[in-house]
Amino acid sequence: MPLPPRWLRRLLLAPGVVLLAILVVTTLPVWAFAALALSPLVPGRLRPLRLLWIGCLYLVWDAAALLALFGLWLASGFGAWKRTPTFQRAHYVLAGHFLRVFFWQARWTLRLSIDVVGTDPDTALPGRPELVLCRHAGPGDSFILIHALVNWFHREPRIVLKDSLQWDPAIDVLLNRLPSRFIAPRSDRQESVTAQIRHLATGLDDNDAFVIFPEGGNFTPRRRVRAIARLRSLGLERMALRAERMQHVLAPQPGGLLAALDAAPDAGVIFVAHTGLDRMLTVADIWRELPMDKRIVMRFWSVPPEDVPTGKQERIDWLFDWWARIDEWIAAHRDGAGAA
Repeated sequence: MPLPPRWLRRLLLAPGVVLLAILVVTTLPVWAFAALALSPLVPGRLRPLRLLWIGCLYLVWDAAALLALFGLWLASGFGAWKRTPTFQRAHYVLAGHFLRVFFWQARWTLRLSIDVVGTDPDTALPGRPELVLCRHAGPGDSFILIHALVNWFHREPRIVLKDSLQWDPAIDVLLNRLPSRFIAPRSDRQESVTAQIRHLATGLDDNDAFVIFPEGGNFTPRRRVRAIARLRSLGLERMALRAERMQHVLAPQPGGLLAALDAAPDAGVIFVAHTGLDRMLTVADIWRELPMDKRIVMRFWSVPPEDVPTGKQERIDWLFDWWARIDEWIAAHRDGAGAA
């Protein structure tokens, strides 16, 4: 479904979410009673009630974020100063508070725990900007990564993400005010996409983190097969063979990384893998896993800028080497083994 223009999203979607949140909260006892009545008929401990709670929480969280963002818009002179350093910082602080509340509730409701192992951005290259490359799999992994960068490592992320995420009004408003790029992946726009990524990665300062998901979407077996077929259709047989050997990740798309490295040659590079959400590929999978009772492990590897290859093909091979390493780590740890 095509995304409506921004003015229409602001006039309809954002107020609609706030009104819907008010309606749901005022009728919550009715919904809670219905969910409680259904719970004995559904496998799992209070599964409908937990799902109702997390859904209501997300809706109210979204509406509260929109109201807070509206307050910042007013305070910034009806948006006139929203891109000044003071108000940019205010938006990052606001995002950190809302992410902290969301994950506090997620841990309580879904029994989630999040552990970070490896060399994180605080200890890897202090005082340097970072290019953060993360695998993409399972619900909410991008939220977890941004939560870690903002609240644990005190970084200001610049994010490359799908334009379809603008259907969420809070994400739409917040990230269109901060340095970010919503990308609609189309082969005929590749040069435009590369230019946008290069522009976003230009001028990173010491607490910035440029975040990109080189796979371009969440991992599923079907997408893995499609990605391999696409490499073959482009005549990239060697890359297709390498992608076939990787079972738990999609073939990375190097264009974004190449553009970011050219724009930020002094930045370090951090690769991020995670396990714990791998098996939740569909809505049915998420329903089956509730309550999740999951330990999510995020593994960071840090590469200093002097160790990043300089040639284009060398960088592409280097990215595939790292993605093969991430694939091996996932295979070794996705069933709850150690996270070294």
